Parts: sequence; structure tokens; C-alpha cells
Amino acid sequence: MRDLTRIKRVVIKVGTNLLSSSDGINRERVAQIVSEVASLHNLGYQVILVSSGAIGLGAKALSHTSPVVHIAMRQACAAIGQPILMSAYQEEFSKHNLISSQVLITRSVLNNRTSFKNLRSSVSTLLALGVIPIFNENDAVSTSEIGNVFGDNDRMSALVASKIDAELLILLTDIDGLYTGNPKKDKDAVIIKEVGEITNEIFSYAKGAGSAFATGGMKTKLLAAQIAQKGGCGTIIASGYEEHAITRILRGEELGTYILPEHRLAQRERWIINTPAQGRIIVDDGAKHALVNLHKSLLPSGIRHVEGIFAAGDVVEIATADGVFMKAVPYFNSTDLAIIQGHNSTDIENLLGKGRKEIIFRPEDTAIIE
Repeated sequence: MRDLTRIKRVVIKVGTNLLSSSDGINRERVAQIVSEVASLHNLGYQVILVSSGAIGLGAKALSHTSPVVHIAMRQACAAIGQPILMSAYQEEFSKHNLISSQVLITRSVLNNRTSFKNLRSSVSTLLALGVIPIFNENDAVSTSEIGNVFGDNDRMSALVASKIDAELLILLTDIDGLYTGNPKKDKDAVIIKEVGEITNEIFSYAKGAGSAFATGGMKTKLLAAQIAQKGGCGTIIASGYEEHAITRILRGEELGTYILPEHRLAQRERWIINTPAQGRIIVDDGAKHALVNLHKSLLPSGIRHVEGIFAAGDVVEIATADGVFMKAVPYFNSTDLAIIQGHNSTDIENLLGKGRKEIIFRPEDTAIIE
């Protein structure tokens, strides 16, 4: 038995394959999932649902049978499928006298510190009210061209779990867990019940996406587990076809693969690590030593070069000639940094008209990259 007694807040991600049927949504499967979520809620757990399926449901509503690859078509299918998906969830939750809410997000919502804090506050309020938040990516507006797409709901669910301090992420899929090989082809393949460190060997067991409408696969689930680990959140990859899988998992039954959490980083540090960098600050070896070993702040004298265009408060990479070693949030924008780089702190006021001497305050505004 697994010891999951400390778990209070759970994020459950449901894959597209579990929710789809030949003619649209699998209402029986939705009912089963909702029933289990309701059971957890009644036991005192705070539950957040991350549900895929909108694009697939929209495609089936349009009788579109091939993979949806064009951006405009994906957006159209998402716009059609999302209300179908939410209607099914709301109807089922109402049978348990529970209210569900729709939370559509893009990557940019989590990347921006202000919008992220607003989202966190909103979700906390919903949970306090006993509401079940249902997350999905806002596929109708998300595009990789403008950098606000998650890519898959596995990693989105892990980012949500990490940023709202969940203790457990359950990734429900159409396979039993992580195997050492393909169990359909390899008779010697065995399921891995527990993973401490996600190594290259563990990644070598992962394969690709499983259906025409799904964007995830075992590799994305392992990448998601890595994100969750940094937030002190464990991940269980299990089959959603297993009867009463969710409640059995929370009772400690060893279903699927359990990827152990690491020591929880500070919330702001997690936000910095998981937010894409908007630029890069190249520093000398002395500045690196001061930042990493002495836990001192970055001063302009240690800056050698500034790459990219970014605003004060954006996340950037900190690097030497040997590579990136840190992500951080500077107090100055890229234009100002280009002016004061290499200067003493006493020169900042004359050069910019403002007198703050630290470029980056250590440790509050930094995260070491291992």
C-alpha cells in the first residue's frame, strides 16, 4: 500500500481517449469520473479536474475523422467541443449536488505573474466554496506562433498542480502505467510501480501519442511528472478504464506508476522555473560565483551582455560562456541593462535617473537550474 495520507489537494487529468466514443462523448465514462470526484469531495479532498477532449468532440460533431492539424480547424473544433464537454460535466455534477466551473487558460496566463496570482486566488475561492474547477487549455485562442500554448494537457495539469500547491497529480490514460517495453509486443515488459528519479533510462520507455485527437503520450506524462516533482507533488499514471481507479488510488492501492515528489521548492521559485525565459543576461564568472555560492545579488558590474528584449519583471536566463545556470526576474528591462552593463552600481542613477543598485535580488528572484 502507498502512504497517501498527507494528500489534501488533488489534480486529476482525464485524457481524450477516455472521454471519446465512436459518436462523440462517452457519457458513461464522464458519469463514472464525476462520481469518483464527488466521493473524494465528500471525504474532504479538494479536487481540480483537468479535462481534455474538446477538440476531439468538436471534430466528431463536424464528422471530421482525420487528425486535426491546422490551427484554424483546431480552434474551431475546440470552440464547438468545449460547451459539449462542459455540459456533460455540469449535468453529472448536479446529480451529486455539486457545482462545477470552467477555467480556460493559456500558457501566458501562468507566465505573467499578475494574471497567475489572480488565477490562483480565483481557484482558491472556488475550492473554498466547494466548487469543482474544471481546467482546459483555451484552444480556441491558443497558438504556438504567439507562444501561449501548453502543447498538451499533461504538462498543463502539472503546471496547475505545481502552482496551486497540490500534493498529488493523477494522470488517467488508456494504459496501466509505465512499462519497461510495449506490453502488446514485448512479453517480458513489466510495469514500473514506483519511480524516484526520472532518468534517461526511464524516458527511453516512453512512446508517442495514442490516437488521432490526443496530443499526449507517455513522454509528455513523464515531462509533466518532472514539473510536478519540483512542486513537491507526486504523480500517478494509471488507467482510467480500471474500475473506481481514482478512489482506489487515494486509498493507497498500488495502481499504475507512482512518481515520487521531491522537496517542494518555494512557490515563487517554482513559478520562475516553469515560466519561459524572455531573454538572457550573460555574466562573468565572478558574478556567477557570487550568485550561486555566496547567494549575493547581481550587480551591473558583473554583466557582460544582454540578449533579447524583455521588460522588468519578466523571467530571463542567467548564463556565462559555459551555459545557462539560473533563471531570474530582473528589476530592469533589457534596454536599461544594455546601458548600465559593466558599470558600477553608483553609476546607475546618473545613467538612468534611478538609483536601485541590484539588478536581481538573491535568492527571492532567482531559481538555480540543475
